[in-house]
Amino acid sequence: MRIAVVGTGVIGASWTTLFLEYGHEVVATDPAPGAEDRLRAAVTADQTRLTFTTDLAGAVADAGFVQENGPERPELKDEVFAVLDAAAPPETVLASSSSGLLPSRIQRACAAHPERVLVGHPFNPPHLIPLVEVVPGERTGEAAVEEAMAFYRGLGRRPIRLRQELPGHVANRLQAALWREAYSLVGRGAASVADIDTAIAHGPGLRWALLGPFLNQHLSGGAGGIAHVLEHLGPPMEEWWADLGAPRLTPELTHAITRGVAEELAGTSEADVVAERDALLALLLDAKNRTDHL
Repeated sequence: MRIAVVGTGVIGASWTTLFLEYGHEVVATDPAPGAEDRLRAAVTADQTRLTFTTDLAGAVADAGFVQENGPERPELKDEVFAVLDAAAPPETVLASSSSGLLPSRIQRACAAHPERVLVGHPFNPPHLIPLVEVVPGERTGEAAVEEAMAFYRGLGRRPIRLRQELPGHVANRLQAALWREAYSLVGRGAASVADIDTAIAHGPGLRWALLGPFLNQHLSGGAGGIAHVLEHLGPPMEEWWADLGAPRLTPELTHAITRGVAEELAGTSEADVVAERDALLALLLDAKNRTDHL
């Protein structure tokens, strides 16, 4: 398939790597000066089937699928999607990687074929993390949703379909819930930034990498499963919910978080951390792929 990648920053470059790894032809487009050089430096796959152009309409004219990754600015999305809607073949799905804008908002710019517009939100880096959130808008057709789900599955991804449009979709909202309490704990002086990272990375985060919150909770209930957990731990859990914080990003808290991350890194190269993270992700994903249920 010929896939158009619109916007070639961190997410666009990672998508490009994935598409090329699965044997697709990719035409990438980005108006920023030096974008092609940065893209080619970032893409780790064979680039024989990769072309680059600054002509947005030309990039999507023959595309079988479009993955848009532009800035999260509504007015810019309007400009981009108006061109995509007019230039891409009518049956081609227009998927946005947007983590914040709702697809019904994006569809407003598409006068011709809003029924093929949806959100296909990945997690960074998309060429490693399997999750893709497929979010239809008010005017998205079922055919486009099914095609997008099949397309992402064909790339070895684990797409989920959202039944409602929500700011932040699903996974980012779950992350935000954890971040909310993590920031609150730092703000009230209950734990340091490094301690909270340790608590998650070497505690429940290990289980979350294998099974989701509901299945993990179910398995902790023994023979009685999640019903037993909710019966015995439900009331205490409600007390914990009531005690959770509601922090505001004051200058003081922002400074404390920034200082805490710097102290945690303690001179360690961020590039080394990213490389180690990606290497461990690859090992974990390989292990998960060799199991039947994870």
